[in-house]
Amino acid sequence: MASLIGNLELPRVSPNFLELRKAVRPYLKEHVHIGLSGGPDSLALVAAVLAEKSQVTAICIDHNLQTGSAEVTHNAAAMARHMGAQAIMKSIEVAPGEGMEAAAREARYAAFAQLTDEIWVAHTMDDQAETYLLGGLRGNPAGMKDASRRPELSIIRPLLGARRAHTHGACVELGLKPWHDPQNFDDAFRRVAIRNQVIPLLAQVHGGDPVPGLALAARRAVEDAEVVEGDVEKRRLEWQDGFPVALAGEPTGLRRRMLADFLRGEGIAVSSRKLDAIDRLLTDWRGQGGVAVGKSDNGRLEVVRQSGKLKITD
Repeated sequence: MASLIGNLELPRVSPNFLELRKAVRPYLKEHVHIGLSGGPDSLALVAAVLAEKSQVTAICIDHNLQTGSAEVTHNAAAMARHMGAQAIMKSIEVAPGEGMEAAAREARYAAFAQLTDEIWVAHTMDDQAETYLLGGLRGNPAGMKDASRRPELSIIRPLLGARRAHTHGACVELGLKPWHDPQNFDDAFRRVAIRNQVIPLLAQVHGGDPVPGLALAARRAVEDAEVVEGDVEKRRLEWQDGFPVALAGEPTGLRRRMLADFLRGEGIAVSSRKLDAIDRLLTDWRGQGGVAVGKSDNGRLEVVRQSGKLKITD
């Protein structure tokens, strides 16, 4: 008798799908919420988790950014239900324009948080490599954690060890018809240009697939950051009443993380420009004035050096 997930018959031989099933096993629990766009990555993730006998609720977000987005969302939910998952559709609004990708991501995660406290997403090793390169262009090469936390929402990425070829191949093996986002073919988006232009060029220069090495570098960046963040968390009480000037002698990377934590604790948005200027109040003190970090009802907020500490004044 053929194996089924919902009404979908599983093939006897499916090497790509098997890779995904193995990838999700360390993360499985009885009931999983998965962000489902209808694309190959998230569709294959839903199928893999269902095949491993967990219950799945697929959350399908309509960002209302493309013509026909409601139909795409409806079809994604229908495919999830065909495989035996529950599906929830939610419509959100995102302002188009510069920074749209980041705005859409923030709105999407906010919508997830309204429906669950943990969401699984289908980022692959290829996404990890792209993220590392994009971060490097901003001066902050970093990677994604397989489990991370936002306010009110945990994010699980079980496919960071799997390839995009596995998710696309699994959809072919299962006879699924995923949606292919036209924006994924538009090199005007920086991530897409990295994917379609930079990584193939790196493959030529490198003489092989650059993705595993880039993903490994991303993972090591994550591991290094976790060590520093752990130290920051242990020492947080040291700057509850202002940031001590005595911490100027700490290693640069650790000191800047501490400063960032101090600012966030005061509700200040952190940027490299702000950190550079504030760090100079510690390491290159020449009696300079305060550093503007925001606005208040009384004017502007500044970080100033007073009585052996950095403090925020208005």
